[in-house]
Amino acid sequence: MPGDRYALNVLQNKRSGFTAEEDAHLDGAVPIPASSGNGGDDLQQMIQAVVDNVCWQMSLDRKTTALKQLQGHMWRAAFAAGRMKAEFFEDVVPAVRKWREAGMKVYIYSSGSVEAQKLLFGHSTEGDILELVDGHFDTKIGHKVESESYRKIASSIGCSTNNILFLTDVTLEASAAEEADVHVAVVVRPGNAGLTDDEKTYYSLITSFSELYLPSSA
Repeated sequence: MPGDRYALNVLQNKRSGFTAEEDAHLDGAVPIPASSGNGGDDLQQMIQAVVDNVCWQMSLDRKTTALKQLQGHMWRAAFAAGRMKAEFFEDVVPAVRKWREAGMKVYIYSSGSVEAQKLLFGHSTEGDILELVDGHFDTKIGHKVESESYRKIASSIGCSTNNILFLTDVTLEASAAEEADVHVAVVVRPGNAGLTDDEKTYYSLITSFSELYLPSSA
C-alpha cells in the first residue's frame, strides 16, 4: 500500500523529527517502537505508530519539515492520480500575471515543502501555473516566525529585504518579516484566524490581491 511505503520512508529518515528522542518531552507524544525481530508484526506496529504520530502532529498543527515532506509525498500520489486539484481565490492568478508582466518576481515561502508547493501550482484548477513562480522556499531556509529566515531568502534571491513585499495571514510571520525590514501586508480571507483590534490598526490589510498596486520593477 502507498501509505505503508510513506510510513517506511519516515521510519528510515534520520531527519524525520518523529523519533522518541526528539519528541519524548512533548505532551501526548507517540513513540515509534524499535524492532523486536518479529518480522511482519513489527512492521505493522511501527506503521501504526507512525500513523498515530502523524495524526498527533497534525492535531497540533506542527510545522516540522519532515511532516510537510510526508504531506508532499502523499499529495504527489493524489495529484498524479487526478484525485486532487489546487484551488485559488479568483483574484490570485490574474494579479500574479499582472505583477509578472510588470517585471516583478514572485516567490513562494510556505511551511509546506517545496515539493508540495510545486504540486499545488502544477495541478491547479487554473492548470499548470508553475511558470508564474520564480522560486520556492520552505522551512529548510528557516521557520516563518524567525526574522533571519527572511534575510536568508533575500540573500538567496539577490534582493534587499526592503524591496520585498511579504503576504501572509499570520501576524507572527508578519512581525518576523518586519523585523528583517521586509514590507508586509496581512491577507484577510474567509476561514483565516481573527485579528485583534491592535493588529487591524497596525498592519496593512487586504482582502484581495487586486487591492495591491505595486510599482513596476522595469
